[in-house]
Amino acid sequence: MKLIRFGLPGAEKPGVVTDAGMFDVSAFGEDYGEKFFETDGLNRLAAWWSANGSNCPQVPADTRLGSAVQRPSKIVCIGLNYADHAKETNAQIPAEPIVFFKSTSSLVGPNDNVIIPRNSEKTDWEVELAVVIGKKASYVDEKDAMDYVAGYCLHNDYSERAFQLERGGQWVKGKSADSFAPLGPWMATKDEIADVDNLRLWLTVNGQKMQDGNTSNFIFKVPFLVHYLSQFMTLLPGDVISTGTPAGVGLGMNPQVYIKPGDVIELGIDGLGTSKQTAVAYK
Repeated sequence: MKLIRFGLPGAEKPGVVTDAGMFDVSAFGEDYGEKFFETDGLNRLAAWWSANGSNCPQVPADTRLGSAVQRPSKIVCIGLNYADHAKETNAQIPAEPIVFFKSTSSLVGPNDNVIIPRNSEKTDWEVELAVVIGKKASYVDEKDAMDYVAGYCLHNDYSERAFQLERGGQWVKGKSADSFAPLGPWMATKDEIADVDNLRLWLTVNGQKMQDGNTSNFIFKVPFLVHYLSQFMTLLPGDVISTGTPAGVGLGMNPQVYIKPGDVIELGIDGLGTSKQTAVAYK
């Protein structure tokens, strides 16, 4: 299944996407949050859809989409998980995953504006595969890790590089501004993605290709990341793991290139759709 959330910010409703379009499943009675995933919501929704899908109203194609999942308990990000990205930023290949957090208040819809933060001069882009956790995960063995994955989303891990790298402390400061985590258009369940280790992901700025990578180049693959993170924290249903970005970020260019008001950023991943954000200045 492909799950969407649609409607005005803060009032999103649950929906699904099929070859026939987007459909409102509000009558199912649940949003796509922690309780939904924790209580076998995907299987319950699939059964409900089989029985009731023909009666669900279609959602107009131009309807705003929200974050593909309701605000999770945490967004856990992996840094430098592609060797080419580590090289372009003059960083060593990590021996273990680099882990940082992104504030859940940065979540927005896939096509909402990206707001350049106040006093920002180095707002950057990062197309990433996001993993959504399906059930509580603590001290998970790598061989069992995929049992804890509900599905996948497209994510743009926006970053303010000066806040991240030049202001001391942890990366979270450069990652957590409002609008810095557009997630979606949809969450695809695991069965929708034949090979998570062979997905093309790309990003353009004003139509110019900046990133063009493939998850086959992961340093640390999805099962290992779920296993690894679960040694340090409990992953709750609905939590998001963002798995890192390939080469082509503005930080890695010579001279460096950063987002300015009016720029249009488009991105996509095989099987996970596309999204588009327009950059606006903070007011």
